[in-house]
Amino acid sequence: MLTGKQKRFLRGLGHPLKAVITIGKGEINESLVRETTEALAAHELIKVKILESCLLDRYEAAAELAGSCGAEVAQVLGRTFLLYKKADKPTLELPSEKAAKKPSRK
Repeated sequence: MLTGKQKRFLRGLGHPLKAVITIGKGEINESLVRETTEALAAHELIKVKILESCLLDRYEAAAELAGSCGAEVAQVLGRTFLLYKKADKPTLELPSEKAAKKPSRK
């Protein structure tokens, strides 16, 4: 599960990305899941666009696709969302919670 700090980090990286996957009238099917899994294996972080013809709610579509691919939703914004799945050989280094905590001064 991603922490808030990790999600903020991924949102920053995902902002300039172009949508690699598009969900349309066919909604979420086996071929879309396979294509998304391959894209996640290649990129770790991908942007997915939902077309107007898709009948699924954006949160529902993000959760269903993430669950099918074993990924995590980093952001849902408008009709796009970011998916993250750690690769076998990760290229992105997420900030850890332990490193983020500052020592308290007394």
